[in-house]
Amino acid sequence: MHELPVTQHILEIVLRHAEQANASRVTDIYLVIGQLSSFIDESIQFYWDALSRGTQAEGARLHFERVAAEVLCQVCGVRSPLAEIGQGCPRCGSLRVKVVAGEEFYVRAIRVQTADEVERGV
Repeated sequence: MHELPVTQHILEIVLRHAEQANASRVTDIYLVIGQLSSFIDESIQFYWDALSRGTQAEGARLHFERVAAEVLCQVCGVRSPLAEIGQGCPRCGSLRVKVVAGEEFYVRAIRVQTADEVERGV
């Protein structure tokens, strides 16, 4: 259920940028979501379909890019995939690791159409 407020915020961002671009229609939204986030693509899509109804973003296609979790060893500096929680650095075995990827959640890009493009069928 926490996808609802997040999706509302995405819609606010998208509509604000569409207005700044003088767009008449939003066609695509590209989202980056880290593996460690608890967001579910299908839930975001469900809320998007409902919330965007009647806006410039209605019918826009959501594209989800997932980012794998990675950690950085604070001892030897090796960056590696996070295989499982509690597993140490693959090089030195240290448990002093910091998550450096996989917690992302942001709008990478928004594709819009201007009134002229809609009129020309572009």
